[in-house]
Amino acid sequence: MAPSQTLVRAAVLALAVLQALALDTFIAAVYEHAVILPRTVHKVSPDDALALMNRNMDVLEGAVKEAAKQGAHIIVTPEDGIYGWVFTRETIYPYLEDIPDPEVNWIPCTDPTRFGRAPVQERLSCMAKNNSIYVVANIGDKKPCNSSDPKCPSDGRYQYNTDVVFDTEGKLVARYHKYNLFRQETQFNYPKEPEFITFETPFGKFGIFTCFDILFREPAVVLVSELQVDTVLFPTAWMNVLPFLTAVEFHSAWAMGMGVNLLSANTHNTIMSMTGSGLFTPHGPAMYYYNSKTKEGRLLVAELSARPRLSPNYPAAVNWSSYATSVKNYSRENKTFPGAVRRDIFTFSELKHKAGNHTVCQKDLCCHLTYQMSNKSKDEVYVLGAFDGLHGSVIKYHWQICTLLKCKSTDLSTCGQPAETAQTKFAKFSLSGTFDTNYVFPEVLYSGVQLAPGEFEVLSDGRLQSKNGTSKPVLTVTLFGRHYEKDLPHPLRSFL
Repeated sequence: MAPSQTLVRAAVLALAVLQALALDTFIAAVYEHAVILPRTVHKVSPDDALALMNRNMDVLEGAVKEAAKQGAHIIVTPEDGIYGWVFTRETIYPYLEDIPDPEVNWIPCTDPTRFGRAPVQERLSCMAKNNSIYVVANIGDKKPCNSSDPKCPSDGRYQYNTDVVFDTEGKLVARYHKYNLFRQETQFNYPKEPEFITFETPFGKFGIFTCFDILFREPAVVLVSELQVDTVLFPTAWMNVLPFLTAVEFHSAWAMGMGVNLLSANTHNTIMSMTGSGLFTPHGPAMYYYNSKTKEGRLLVAELSARPRLSPNYPAAVNWSSYATSVKNYSRENKTFPGAVRRDIFTFSELKHKAGNHTVCQKDLCCHLTYQMSNKSKDEVYVLGAFDGLHGSVIKYHWQICTLLKCKSTDLSTCGQPAETAQTKFAKFSLSGTFDTNYVFPEVLYSGVQLAPGEFEVLSDGRLQSKNGTSKPVLTVTLFGRHYEKDLPHPLRSFL
Protein backbone atom coordinates (compact mmCIF):
# COMPACT_ATOMS: atom_id res chain seq x y z
CA MET A 1 0.00 0.00 0.00
CA ALA A 2 1.34 3.45 -0.91
CA PRO A 3 2.42 5.65 2.05
CA SER A 4 -0.04 8.36 1.01
CA GLN A 5 -2.92 5.88 1.11
CA THR A 6 -1.81 4.75 4.56
CA LEU A 7 -1.81 8.34 5.82
CA VAL A 8 -5.25 9.01 4.35
CA ARG A 9 -6.69 5.90 5.96
CA ALA A 10 -5.09 6.80 9.28
CA ALA A 11 -6.60 10.29 9.11
CA VAL A 12 -10.03 8.89 8.26
CA LEU A 13 -9.76 6.41 11.13
CA ALA A 14 -8.74 9.16 13.57
CA LEU A 15 -11.70 11.29 12.47
CA ALA A 16 -14.04 8.34 12.88
CA VAL A 17 -12.74 7.74 16.41
CA LEU A 18 -13.27 11.41 17.30
CA GLN A 19 -16.81 11.30 15.96
CA ALA A 20 -17.56 8.12 17.90
CA LEU A 21 -16.28 9.71 21.11
CA ALA A 22 -17.85 13.11 20.45
CA LEU A 23 -19.28 14.89 23.47
CA ASP A 24 -22.16 17.38 23.41
CA THR A 25 -20.70 19.31 26.33
CA PHE A 26 -17.33 19.54 28.04
CA ILE A 27 -15.94 20.95 31.23
CA ALA A 28 -13.49 23.81 30.76
CA ALA A 29 -11.21 25.56 33.21
CA VAL A 30 -9.16 28.74 33.22
CA TYR A 31 -6.73 29.85 35.90
CA GLU A 32 -6.02 33.51 36.67
CA HIS A 33 -2.48 33.37 38.00
CA ALA A 34 -0.69 35.89 40.22
CA VAL A 35 2.65 35.49 38.48
CA ILE A 36 5.85 35.31 40.51
CA LEU A 37 8.12 37.83 38.78
CA PRO A 38 11.92 37.86 38.48
CA ARG A 39 13.71 39.67 41.29
CA THR A 40 16.16 41.32 38.91
CA VAL A 41 15.97 43.05 35.55
CA HIS A 42 19.42 41.69 34.65
CA LYS A 43 20.18 38.52 32.73
CA VAL A 44 20.25 35.38 34.88
CA SER A 45 21.67 31.90 34.40
CA PRO A 46 19.54 29.14 32.82
CA ASP A 47 19.37 27.43 36.22
CA ASP A 48 18.09 30.57 37.94
CA ALA A 49 15.57 31.08 35.13
CA LEU A 50 14.32 27.53 35.52
CA ALA A 51 14.06 27.96 39.28
CA LEU A 52 11.69 30.90 38.82
CA MET A 53 9.68 29.06 36.17
CA ASN A 54 9.35 26.04 38.46
CA ARG A 55 7.96 28.25 41.23
CA ASN A 56 5.25 29.44 38.87
CA MET A 57 4.66 25.95 37.52
CA ASP A 58 4.24 24.68 41.09
CA VAL A 59 1.23 26.99 41.36
CA LEU A 60 -0.07 26.13 37.90
CA GLU A 61 0.27 22.41 38.59
CA GLY A 62 -1.90 22.82 41.67
CA ALA A 63 -4.55 24.48 39.50
CA VAL A 64 -4.27 21.72 36.89
CA LYS A 65 -4.77 19.02 39.53
CA GLU A 66 -7.76 20.80 41.05
CA ALA A 67 -9.33 21.35 37.62
CA ALA A 68 -8.87 17.67 36.77
CA LYS A 69 -10.39 16.70 40.12
CA GLN A 70 -13.46 18.76 39.16
CA GLY A 71 -13.72 16.88 35.87
CA ALA A 72 -12.24 19.47 33.52
CA HIS A 73 -11.22 18.28 30.06
CA ILE A 74 -9.01 21.31 29.37
CA ILE A 75 -7.39 24.14 31.32
CA VAL A 76 -5.99 27.44 30.01
CA THR A 77 -3.28 29.33 31.90
CA PRO A 78 -2.26 32.97 31.26
CA GLU A 79 0.12 34.68 28.90
CA ASP A 80 3.45 35.33 30.68
CA GLY A 81 2.21 32.97 33.39
CA ILE A 82 5.47 31.05 33.75
CA TYR A 83 8.07 33.83 33.87
CA GLY A 84 6.40 37.25 33.80
CA TRP A 85 6.99 40.17 31.44
CA VAL A 86 9.84 42.36 32.79
CA PHE A 87 12.39 41.57 30.09
CA THR A 88 14.57 42.85 27.29
CA ARG A 89 15.49 40.71 24.30
CA GLU A 90 18.71 39.63 26.02
CA THR A 91 17.37 39.01 29.53
CA ILE A 92 14.52 36.74 28.41
CA TYR A 93 16.82 34.40 26.48
CA PRO A 94 17.60 32.02 29.41
CA TYR A 95 13.84 31.39 29.77
CA LEU A 96 13.33 30.26 26.16
CA GLU A 97 13.16 26.74 24.77
CA ASP A 98 13.15 25.36 21.24
CA ILE A 99 9.53 24.33 20.63
CA PRO A 100 9.16 21.97 17.65
CA ASP A 101 6.28 21.77 15.19
CA PRO A 102 3.63 19.46 16.68
CA GLU A 103 3.83 17.30 13.54
CA VAL A 104 6.90 15.63 15.07
CA ASN A 105 4.54 13.61 17.31
CA TRP A 106 6.33 14.28 20.60
CA ILE A 107 5.50 13.57 24.24
CA PRO A 108 8.11 15.53 26.23
CA CYS A 109 7.12 13.77 29.46
CA THR A 110 8.41 10.43 28.16
CA ASP A 111 11.12 11.70 25.79
CA PRO A 112 12.32 15.00 27.28
CA THR A 113 15.67 15.44 25.47
CA ARG A 114 14.59 14.58 21.92
CA PHE A 115 14.87 18.24 20.86
CA GLY A 116 17.47 19.41 23.36
CA ARG A 117 16.99 20.84 26.81
CA ALA A 118 13.26 21.37 27.39
CA PRO A 119 12.45 21.14 31.13
CA VAL A 120 9.43 23.46 30.88
CA GLN A 121 7.83 21.50 28.06
CA GLU A 122 8.61 18.28 29.91
CA ARG A 123 6.86 19.46 33.05
CA LEU A 124 3.82 20.83 31.21
CA SER A 125 3.55 17.60 29.27
CA CYS A 126 3.65 15.58 32.48
CA MET A 127 0.98 17.80 34.07
CA ALA A 128 -1.32 16.94 31.16
CA LYS A 129 -0.43 13.25 31.06
CA ASN A 130 -0.56 12.61 34.80
CA ASN A 131 -3.93 14.35 35.18
CA SER A 132 -5.52 13.26 31.87
CA ILE A 133 -6.33 16.84 30.89
CA TYR A 134 -5.44 19.19 28.03
CA VAL A 135 -3.04 21.85 29.31
CA VAL A 136 -2.63 25.23 27.58
CA ALA A 137 0.34 27.39 28.55
CA ASN A 138 2.34 30.37 27.29
CA ILE A 139 6.14 30.15 27.03
CA GLY A 140 8.94 31.50 24.84
CA ASP A 141 10.24 29.83 21.67
CA LYS A 142 13.71 30.36 20.16
CA LYS A 143 14.66 29.58 16.59
CA PRO A 144 18.26 29.95 15.32
CA CYS A 145 18.92 31.71 12.02
CA ASN A 146 21.94 32.93 10.07
CA SER A 147 23.06 35.31 7.34
CA SER A 148 21.34 33.23 4.65
CA ASP A 149 18.11 34.70 6.05
CA PRO A 150 18.14 38.45 5.28
CA LYS A 151 15.65 39.06 8.10
CA CYS A 152 17.68 37.20 10.73
CA PRO A 153 18.21 39.36 13.85
CA SER A 154 21.78 40.38 14.63
CA ASP A 155 21.97 37.96 17.58
CA GLY A 156 21.28 35.01 15.28
CA ARG A 157 17.88 33.92 16.54
CA TYR A 158 14.17 34.59 16.41
CA GLN A 159 12.31 34.80 19.71
CA TYR A 160 8.56 34.26 19.80
CA ASN A 161 5.79 34.72 22.34
CA THR A 162 4.32 31.21 22.10
CA ASP A 163 1.30 29.21 23.23
CA VAL A 164 1.52 25.43 23.54
CA VAL A 165 -1.15 22.78 24.04
CA PHE A 166 -0.54 19.27 25.42
CA ASP A 167 -3.24 16.60 25.18
CA THR A 168 -4.28 14.02 27.78
CA GLU A 169 -1.34 11.79 26.80
CA GLY A 170 1.10 14.65 27.20
CA LYS A 171 1.63 15.04 23.47
CA LEU A 172 2.33 18.47 21.99
CA VAL A 173 -0.70 19.08 19.73
CA ALA A 174 -0.52 22.82 19.08
CA ARG A 175 2.06 25.61 18.94
CA TYR A 176 1.14 29.21 18.16
CA HIS A 177 3.46 32.20 17.72
CA LYS A 178 1.73 35.46 18.70
CA TYR A 179 1.22 37.57 15.59
CA ASN A 180 0.08 40.91 17.03
CA LEU A 181 2.62 41.91 19.65
CA PHE A 182 1.78 44.66 22.10
CA ARG A 183 4.04 47.66 21.65
CA GLN A 184 6.08 46.89 24.79
CA GLU A 185 6.95 43.32 23.76
CA THR A 186 10.33 44.24 22.31
CA GLN A 187 11.86 41.01 23.62
CA PHE A 188 10.00 39.08 20.90
CA ASN A 189 9.99 38.99 17.11
CA TYR A 190 6.96 39.31 14.89
CA PRO A 191 6.27 36.11 12.92
CA LYS A 192 6.61 36.66 9.18
CA GLU A 193 3.10 35.37 8.53
CA PRO A 194 0.03 34.84 10.72
CA GLU A 195 -0.54 31.30 11.95
CA PHE A 196 -4.04 29.81 12.02
CA ILE A 197 -3.71 27.00 14.54
CA THR A 198 -6.55 24.53 15.07
CA PHE A 199 -6.87 21.02 16.46
CA GLU A 200 -9.71 18.54 16.88
CA THR A 201 -10.83 16.92 20.13
CA PRO A 202 -13.81 14.72 21.11
CA PHE A 203 -15.33 17.93 22.50
CA GLY A 204 -15.04 20.20 19.48
CA LYS A 205 -12.66 22.04 17.20
CA PHE A 206 -10.29 24.44 18.94
CA GLY A 207 -8.30 27.46 17.84
CA ILE A 208 -5.77 29.51 19.77
CA PHE A 209 -4.35 33.03 19.84
CA THR A 210 -2.93 35.43 22.44
CA CYS A 211 -4.01 38.68 24.11
CA PHE A 212 -3.64 41.63 21.67
CA ASP A 213 -4.50 39.29 18.76
CA ILE A 214 -8.18 39.50 19.70
CA LEU A 215 -8.43 43.06 18.37
CA PHE A 216 -7.39 42.16 14.82
CA ARG A 217 -8.69 40.12 11.91
CA GLU A 218 -5.69 37.80 11.70
CA PRO A 219 -5.71 35.31 13.24
CA ALA A 220 -8.78 35.86 15.46
CA VAL A 221 -11.58 36.44 12.95
CA VAL A 222 -10.17 33.97 10.42
CA LEU A 223 -10.17 31.16 12.98
CA VAL A 224 -13.84 31.71 13.81
CA SER A 225 -15.44 32.93 10.59
CA GLU A 226 -13.46 30.91 8.05
CA LEU A 227 -12.04 27.90 9.92
CA GLN A 228 -15.17 27.53 12.05
CA VAL A 229 -13.61 26.65 15.39
CA ASP A 230 -16.03 25.94 18.22
CA THR A 231 -13.85 27.22 21.06
CA VAL A 232 -10.95 29.67 21.23
CA LEU A 233 -8.16 29.25 23.78
CA PHE A 234 -6.99 32.66 24.92
CA PRO A 235 -3.98 33.14 27.22
CA THR A 236 -3.72 36.85 27.98
CA ALA A 237 -1.95 39.45 30.11
CA TRP A 238 -4.65 42.08 29.80
CA MET A 239 -4.38 45.50 31.42
CA ASN A 240 -7.89 46.79 32.10
CA VAL A 241 -8.86 50.05 30.41
CA LEU A 242 -12.23 51.58 31.19
CA PRO A 243 -14.76 52.30 29.80
CA PHE A 244 -14.70 49.78 26.90
CA LEU A 245 -11.67 47.52 27.26
CA THR A 246 -11.76 45.82 30.63
CA ALA A 247 -10.92 42.16 30.18
CA VAL A 248 -14.23 40.54 31.17
CA GLU A 249 -16.23 43.24 29.39
CA PHE A 250 -14.56 42.99 25.98
CA HIS A 251 -13.80 39.26 26.00
CA SER A 252 -17.40 38.40 26.85
CA ALA A 253 -18.62 40.79 24.15
CA TRP A 254 -16.23 39.29 21.59
CA ALA A 255 -17.47 35.76 22.29
CA MET A 256 -21.08 36.93 21.85
CA GLY A 257 -20.32 38.94 18.71
CA MET A 258 -18.38 36.08 17.10
CA GLY A 259 -20.73 33.34 18.29
CA VAL A 260 -18.02 31.16 19.82
CA ASN A 261 -16.72 29.91 23.17
CA LEU A 262 -13.73 31.86 24.51
CA LEU A 263 -11.64 30.45 27.36
CA SER A 264 -9.85 33.52 28.67
CA ALA A 265 -7.09 33.19 31.30
CA ASN A 266 -5.61 36.48 32.49
CA THR A 267 -2.61 37.18 34.67
CA HIS A 268 -3.38 38.72 38.06
CA ASN A 269 -1.41 41.80 39.05
CA THR A 270 -3.26 44.66 40.74
CA ILE A 271 -0.38 47.13 40.27
CA MET A 272 -0.60 46.61 36.49
CA SER A 273 -4.44 46.60 36.54
CA MET A 274 -4.42 42.99 35.37
CA THR A 275 -7.42 40.88 36.36
CA GLY A 276 -10.45 39.45 34.62
CA SER A 277 -10.78 35.89 33.35
CA GLY A 278 -13.74 33.88 32.19
CA LEU A 279 -15.46 31.07 30.38
CA PHE A 280 -17.43 33.00 27.77
CA THR A 281 -20.05 31.68 25.34
CA PRO A 282 -22.21 33.01 22.49
CA HIS A 283 -24.89 33.70 25.12
CA GLY A 284 -22.65 35.45 27.65
CA PRO A 285 -20.38 34.39 30.51
CA ALA A 286 -20.77 30.89 31.94
CA MET A 287 -18.45 32.06 34.71
CA TYR A 288 -16.09 34.99 35.14
CA TYR A 289 -13.82 36.63 37.71
CA TYR A 290 -12.74 40.24 38.21
CA ASN A 291 -11.09 41.40 41.43
CA SER A 292 -8.73 44.34 41.65
CA LYS A 293 -8.39 44.12 45.45
CA THR A 294 -6.93 40.69 46.20
CA LYS A 295 -3.46 39.48 45.27
CA GLU A 296 -4.58 35.87 44.85
CA GLY A 297 -5.31 33.91 41.68
CA ARG A 298 -8.53 32.07 40.93
CA LEU A 299 -9.58 28.83 39.22
CA LEU A 300 -12.81 28.89 37.22
CA VAL A 301 -14.55 25.72 36.02
CA ALA A 302 -17.78 25.43 34.01
CA GLU A 303 -19.61 23.14 31.59
CA LEU A 304 -19.91 24.46 28.02
CA SER A 305 -21.48 23.37 24.77
CA ALA A 306 -18.87 21.52 22.72
CA ARG A 307 -20.30 22.67 19.39
CA PRO A 308 -22.34 25.81 20.07
CA ARG A 309 -23.28 26.36 16.41
CA LEU A 310 -25.26 23.09 16.49
CA SER A 311 -27.23 24.11 19.57
CA PRO A 312 -30.95 24.77 18.91
CA ASN A 313 -30.71 28.07 20.81
CA TYR A 314 -27.63 29.35 18.93
CA PRO A 315 -28.05 33.11 18.42
CA ALA A 316 -29.53 34.20 15.09
CA ALA A 317 -27.45 36.18 12.62
CA VAL A 318 -27.50 39.93 13.22
CA ASN A 319 -27.73 42.74 10.69
CA TRP A 320 -26.07 45.36 12.85
CA SER A 321 -27.32 48.39 10.92
CA SER A 322 -30.83 47.20 9.98
CA TYR A 323 -32.80 48.99 12.69
CA ALA A 324 -30.61 52.07 12.91
CA THR A 325 -30.85 52.82 9.19
CA SER A 326 -34.62 52.38 9.19
CA VAL A 327 -35.48 55.02 11.81
CA LYS A 328 -35.38 58.78 11.71
CA ASN A 329 -32.76 60.51 13.78
CA TYR A 330 -34.01 61.37 17.24
CA SER A 331 -33.60 64.75 18.88
CA ARG A 332 -31.13 66.26 16.45
CA GLU A 333 -31.70 69.56 18.24
CA ASN A 334 -29.85 68.24 21.29
CA LYS A 335 -26.48 69.86 21.76
CA THR A 336 -23.37 67.77 21.25
CA PHE A 337 -19.87 68.26 22.54
CA PRO A 338 -16.50 66.56 22.03
CA GLY A 339 -15.03 64.37 24.73
CA ALA A 340 -11.90 62.23 24.96
CA VAL A 341 -11.77 58.54 25.76
CA ARG A 342 -8.03 58.38 26.17
CA ARG A 343 -6.86 59.84 22.81
CA ASP A 344 -10.08 59.15 20.90
CA ILE A 345 -12.39 62.15 20.41
CA PHE A 346 -16.03 61.11 20.74
CA THR A 347 -19.13 63.11 19.95
CA PHE A 348 -21.30 63.18 23.09
CA SER A 349 -24.81 64.35 23.94
CA GLU A 350 -26.01 64.62 27.53
CA LEU A 351 -29.09 62.66 28.64
CA LYS A 352 -30.76 65.45 30.58
CA HIS A 353 -34.04 63.69 31.31
CA LYS A 354 -35.01 60.44 33.01
CA ALA A 355 -36.40 59.07 29.73
CA GLY A 356 -36.17 59.87 26.05
CA ASN A 357 -34.86 59.18 22.56
CA HIS A 358 -31.48 60.39 21.39
CA THR A 359 -29.32 60.36 18.27
CA VAL A 360 -25.63 61.24 18.03
CA CYS A 361 -23.61 61.04 14.81
CA GLN A 362 -19.93 61.14 13.95
CA LYS A 363 -18.82 60.78 10.32
CA ASP A 364 -20.72 57.79 8.86
CA LEU A 365 -21.92 56.45 12.21
CA CYS A 366 -25.21 57.48 13.82
CA CYS A 367 -26.09 56.02 17.22
CA HIS A 368 -29.70 55.79 18.39
CA LEU A 369 -30.81 55.36 21.99
CA THR A 370 -34.19 54.88 23.63
CA TYR A 371 -33.97 54.81 27.43
CA GLN A 372 -35.73 55.18 30.74
CA MET A 373 -33.91 55.56 34.05
CA SER A 374 -35.51 54.03 37.12
CA ASN A 375 -33.64 56.09 39.73
CA LYS A 376 -31.68 58.98 38.26
CA SER A 377 -29.03 60.12 40.72
CA LYS A 378 -28.63 63.90 40.81
CA ASP A 379 -24.90 63.42 41.26
CA GLU A 380 -24.47 61.52 38.00
CA VAL A 381 -24.42 62.44 34.32
CA TYR A 382 -24.92 60.04 31.42
CA VAL A 383 -24.22 60.68 27.75
CA LEU A 384 -24.79 59.02 24.41
CA GLY A 385 -21.55 58.88 22.45
CA ALA A 386 -20.34 58.03 18.94
CA PHE A 387 -16.84 57.39 17.62
CA ASP A 388 -15.90 56.50 14.04
CA GLY A 389 -12.18 56.58 13.39
CA LEU A 390 -8.70 55.23 13.93
CA HIS A 391 -7.56 54.25 17.42
CA GLY A 392 -3.98 53.84 18.61
CA SER A 393 -0.84 55.92 18.79
CA VAL A 394 1.51 53.60 16.87
CA ILE A 395 -0.59 50.70 15.59
CA LYS A 396 -3.73 52.35 14.17
CA TYR A 397 -6.92 50.35 13.77
CA HIS A 398 -10.47 51.44 13.02
CA TRP A 399 -13.23 51.52 15.63
CA GLN A 400 -16.92 52.30 15.34
CA ILE A 401 -18.50 52.74 18.78
CA CYS A 402 -21.97 53.62 20.05
CA THR A 403 -22.14 53.99 23.82
CA LEU A 404 -24.41 54.94 26.69
CA LEU A 405 -21.81 56.09 29.17
CA LYS A 406 -21.63 57.35 32.75
CA CYS A 407 -19.34 60.34 33.14
CA LYS A 408 -16.76 60.38 35.93
CA SER A 409 -18.46 63.43 37.52
CA THR A 410 -21.13 65.99 36.75
CA ASP A 411 -18.48 68.04 34.94
CA LEU A 412 -19.01 67.21 31.25
CA SER A 413 -15.28 67.50 30.62
CA THR A 414 -14.86 64.21 32.55
CA CYS A 415 -17.09 62.24 30.17
CA GLY A 416 -14.96 59.41 28.80
CA GLN A 417 -12.64 59.25 31.79
CA PRO A 418 -12.58 55.95 33.74
CA ALA A 419 -15.44 55.48 36.21
CA GLU A 420 -15.78 52.28 38.24
CA THR A 421 -18.91 52.96 40.27
CA ALA A 422 -22.43 54.22 39.57
CA GLN A 423 -25.80 54.64 41.31
CA THR A 424 -28.28 54.97 38.44
CA LYS A 425 -30.29 51.98 37.24
CA PHE A 426 -32.26 51.82 33.99
CA ALA A 427 -35.80 50.52 33.55
CA LYS A 428 -35.00 50.01 29.88
CA PHE A 429 -32.51 50.83 27.16
CA SER A 430 -32.25 50.12 23.44
CA LEU A 431 -29.06 51.05 21.58
CA SER A 432 -28.32 50.72 17.86
CA GLY A 433 -26.02 52.19 15.21
CA THR A 434 -25.52 52.55 11.47
CA PHE A 435 -22.48 50.27 11.45
CA ASP A 436 -20.85 49.42 8.14
CA THR A 437 -19.15 46.31 9.55
CA ASN A 438 -20.43 42.87 10.51
CA TYR A 439 -18.08 42.71 13.47
CA VAL A 440 -19.82 44.37 16.40
CA PHE A 441 -19.43 43.31 20.03
CA PRO A 442 -22.19 44.06 22.59
CA GLU A 443 -21.09 45.22 26.04
CA VAL A 444 -23.07 45.97 29.20
CA LEU A 445 -20.99 46.86 32.24
CA TYR A 446 -22.39 47.44 35.72
CA SER A 447 -20.99 49.33 38.70
CA GLY A 448 -17.89 47.69 40.15
CA VAL A 449 -16.85 46.39 36.71
CA GLN A 450 -19.41 43.58 36.74
CA LEU A 451 -21.13 41.93 33.79
CA ALA A 452 -24.87 41.55 33.25
CA PRO A 453 -25.43 37.94 32.16
CA GLY A 454 -28.97 37.23 31.03
CA GLU A 455 -30.14 40.83 31.48
CA PHE A 456 -29.83 42.04 27.89
CA GLU A 457 -30.28 40.71 24.37
CA VAL A 458 -29.24 41.50 20.84
CA LEU A 459 -32.07 41.48 18.30
CA SER A 460 -31.54 40.37 14.71
CA ASP A 461 -31.99 43.97 13.54
CA GLY A 462 -28.95 45.12 15.54
CA ARG A 463 -30.59 46.54 18.68
CA LEU A 464 -28.86 45.93 22.02
CA GLN A 465 -31.61 46.17 24.60
CA SER A 466 -32.40 45.35 28.20
CA LYS A 467 -34.81 42.55 29.04
CA ASN A 468 -36.35 43.62 32.35
CA GLY A 469 -34.36 46.65 33.38
CA THR A 470 -30.96 46.56 35.06
CA SER A 471 -30.42 44.87 38.41
CA LYS A 472 -27.40 47.06 39.15
CA PRO A 473 -26.33 50.63 38.33
CA VAL A 474 -24.92 51.07 34.81
CA LEU A 475 -21.41 52.15 33.83
CA THR A 476 -21.76 51.63 30.10
CA VAL A 477 -23.91 50.03 27.42
CA THR A 478 -21.82 49.76 24.27
CA LEU A 479 -21.80 48.44 20.73
CA PHE A 480 -18.10 48.10 19.89
CA GLY A 481 -17.48 47.75 16.15
CA ARG A 482 -14.29 46.85 14.33
CA HIS A 483 -13.81 47.80 10.69
CA TYR A 484 -10.74 45.72 9.85
CA GLU A 485 -10.59 46.83 6.22
CA LYS A 486 -9.91 50.42 7.32
CA ASP A 487 -6.93 49.57 9.54
CA LEU A 488 -3.67 51.23 8.54
CA PRO A 489 -0.67 49.04 7.61
CA HIS A 490 1.18 47.82 10.67
CA PRO A 491 4.21 50.15 11.06
CA LEU A 492 6.33 47.65 13.03
CA ARG A 493 5.70 44.74 10.68
CA SER A 494 6.32 46.55 7.41
CA PHE A 495 10.03 45.68 7.36
CA LEU A 496 9.46 41.93 7.70
